[in-house]
Formats: sequence, C-alpha cells, structure tokens
Amino acid sequence: MIAVHASFRLPPEVVDTARPLMRAVVEATLAEPGCHAYVMGEDVAERGLIHVTELWDSRDVLAAHFETPHMRLWNEQRTELGFSDRRVTVHEIAGTEVLA
Repeated sequence: MIAVHASFRLPPEVVDTARPLMRAVVEATLAEPGCHAYVMGEDVAERGLIHVTELWDSRDVLAAHFETPHMRLWNEQRTELGFSDRRVTVHEIAGTEVLA
C-alpha cells in the first residue's frame, strides 16, 4: 500500500471558489480502482494551505490517477486559481493496525 501526503497553496480569496472543484476531484478519485482514501482539506491555522491525504494499492495505480480526466481538469483549474508551493511525500506501508 502507498500513502501520500501532499500540500499546496491557493490564494486565500479563491478558496471558497475552489471548494466545489476540490470536492469534485475527491469524489471522482474515490471512485478510481485501487484508491482506499482521498481527503482534501484546508489547514485550520493557515487559510489557503490545502492538505491532501491518500491511500493507494500501489505506485502503478497512483501513477494512473495522475492521468485521469478529472486530474487533468483539476491541474488546469488549480493553475487558473493561483496554485503554488506543491509538496508531495509518498510512503510505502508495510502493515496497518487499527488503534481505535
């Protein structure tokens, strides 16, 4: 399993405009094969800082995710909104334990 944590920035004044676009990306991504979780949300302490948390079966399905029509559209939309400062970290998960 692959875990991804990403973050990016949007100008604070466009976050409300971006919310329905981000919601559409989340809904479409959750329907992709091999996606177990995809969460996008604004940092509560810093307006315009968006965090993305993802769980995927493999790097192959993650790579396929970036080629989907909804991700291509989102890439265009976020650029138009002033997207910047993207950071992505990928983690290989050897096992999972439910704590609560």
